[in-house]
Amino acid sequence: MSRRESRREGPAGDRDGGGRPSDGDSDQPSEPDGRHRRCLPQRVGPAARSRVRAPFADRADDRQGLLITVDDRAHLSFALNLHRALAPSDGGDFCWSPLSVASALGLAAAGARGSTRDELSRVLTDGSPDDLHRVAGPLIASAELSTSGGGEDPPILSVANTLWTRDDLVVHPSFRRNLEQWPGGAVKGAPFEADPEGARTLINEDVADLTRGLIPELLPAGTVEKRTMAALVNALYLKTAWVNRFTEGATSPLPFHARAGVREVPTMTLTERMPYAVRSGWQVVGLPAKGGVEAVILLPDGELAEAEAGLDGATLGALLDAIRATRVELFLPRLRVTGRADLKASLSGLGVRSMFRDDADFSGLSESHPVQISSVLHESVLQIDEEGLEGAAATAAMFVLAGAMVPQRPITVRVDRPFLLLIRHRRSGSVYFLARVTDPS
Repeated sequence: MSRRESRREGPAGDRDGGGRPSDGDSDQPSEPDGRHRRCLPQRVGPAARSRVRAPFADRADDRQGLLITVDDRAHLSFALNLHRALAPSDGGDFCWSPLSVASALGLAAAGARGSTRDELSRVLTDGSPDDLHRVAGPLIASAELSTSGGGEDPPILSVANTLWTRDDLVVHPSFRRNLEQWPGGAVKGAPFEADPEGARTLINEDVADLTRGLIPELLPAGTVEKRTMAALVNALYLKTAWVNRFTEGATSPLPFHARAGVREVPTMTLTERMPYAVRSGWQVVGLPAKGGVEAVILLPDGELAEAEAGLDGATLGALLDAIRATRVELFLPRLRVTGRADLKASLSGLGVRSMFRDDADFSGLSESHPVQISSVLHESVLQIDEEGLEGAAATAAMFVLAGAMVPQRPITVRVDRPFLLLIRHRRSGSVYFLARVTDPS
C-alpha cells in the first residue's frame, strides 16, 4: 500500500476534555503546602497575559498514555534544536513539522552507513548512534489515530513515505523492506534523467494530492535535474476537530502584543477543563482534539525570544509531565502559519555534514550508484480556528550521483586589513608560527 490514511475519531469522553483529575479530584493546581486555589478558571491568552503566576508542584503527567519516555525526550530535543536553527532570526512567524523531517531523515539514516549514519543518528536521537533503531517506532506509531470516541466529524490523517528513483538505480532489498514498514512506504519510478520537469511535476502532484492542495509545489523549479538519482519524500496531512469546540459566535477582536506593537486580532474563547501547568516561566495549555491529537500552547511569562532560546528537550518534557486537568478560560487567536526552507545549512550546523559530501555512504540504500544528498526541502502549513486544526507538511531529500555536484562559486576572501596568521602541522595540530600582520608593506 503506497499510502496510509486514518479516518478515526479520537477520545472525547475518556479524557473529560483533557485529562483525568489527579489526587483529590481537584480542578486546580496545588500550592506548595498542598492547599488548593479557589476553583476559578485560569485565564490564558492575550487578554490575560500575566494573570496566572502561581507556583506549580512537581508531578507526573496524569493523562493516560501521554507520559514522556526517553524516546519522546530525544524527539523533543531534535525538534527544539532544529527549530532554533530554522526559525527566522528576526523573530517572525515560522512553522515546520519535526515529524515529517524526522521521518525523511530517519529513512535516509536507514540507508546510510559509517559516519553518514552516525551523524544522522546523533541529531535524531540526541545521543549515541546505537540509538537509531529507537527512532522509527514513535514516528510510525504517530500515524495511527485513536479509535475511541465517535461522532459525525472523524479526524483525517494521511501519511506517505515514498522513494522516487531513476530507472537504473537499484534499491537494496533490505531498504525496500524497511521502507514498506513505514506508513505509506513505497518505491516508485520517476523520469529524472529523461524528463526532469516531468519528474518534478509527478512528485509535486502526488504531494499536493495527499495534502489536499495545501502544499501544491514542494519542489520549486530547478530542484530536479538530469543528475538527480532519487527523491526521498515524506508527506502528511492532518485535519481534526476539537473535543470541546470554541464558543460559537464569541470570537471577537482583542489586543495581541505583536513584535511590531499591539494590534487587534480575531480571538477565540473557551472555558473548559483542559490540561494545564504553570512552571519554569511558562504557562502550558493543552487543547485535546479528536483522534488522540492535542495542540499544546506554550505561553512564556516574559519575552518569547529569550524563553525560546532557553527551552530544551528536558525542560519541555518536564512541562508536559506537569500538566493536569484544570478549569481554564482560554483566549486564543485564530491563526495560519507557514514555513518553507532548505534544511541543508541548518542540519550542517547541527553536525550533519557527511551526507552532503561526495564521500557520503548510502550503500544501504543502493550499491548500484554512489549517491549523496544535495538538498533537504521542507514546507509546512498549519491553521487553527473555532472548529479544529488542519495542517500539512512535506520533506524531500534529493539524491544526486556522488561527485556530480555542480561546483559552487568561489567565496572571495580579500585579505586587505590586519589579520592573524598561523603555520601549523595539520595532523597533530601543533602550531609552528603565530603572527599578527598589521602592515605587510
